[in-house]
Amino acid sequence: MSRIGKKPVPVPSGVTATVNGQVVKAKGPKGELEFVVNDLCNVSLEGDAVSVMPIDNTKPARSMWGTSRTRIANLLDGVAGEFKKELELVGVGYRAQMKGAALNLTLGHSHDINFVVPDGVEIQTPKPTEIIISGIDKQRVGQTAAEIRAFRPPEPYKGKGVKYKDEFIFRKEGKKK
Repeated sequence: MSRIGKKPVPVPSGVTATVNGQVVKAKGPKGELEFVVNDLCNVSLEGDAVSVMPIDNTKPARSMWGTSRTRIANLLDGVAGEFKKELELVGVGYRAQMKGAALNLTLGHSHDINFVVPDGVEIQTPKPTEIIISGIDKQRVGQTAAEIRAFRPPEPYKGKGVKYKDEFIFRKEGKKK
């Protein structure tokens, strides 16, 4: 039994959720999102909560049960509020700035990197070494943050690179003579 899957997802105040077959739509103050639930799960709206149940007791159905419930919970949380990821740039000369609809990154390469901001995601650079990514779709916000981090992941010797704000970089000692 999935401990996560069997909990119904409460619909926050100010958000309207509709279930039409396998499609869950949510509309709130921040926007509107929809999610198509896998065919291995049944979804229903009961009162002010959305519940998900597997169609049978097979391994794939039970796997999709908790996943579908979590995706629906993220959907409802996103239209009620926003998800945010914060990145830090560590290194001499590393900086970021918005230029129009693109994020310009100087990360020690021979060239600057222009990252086009995807739809549904907003990027801010309050300081040259800080990037704030926000949006209502948790998956899209996390994917955007991961793509930016992948341009220069933090290295363990000096800690230089793009890292999440709350990330701990395990530091290694350099070579000894």
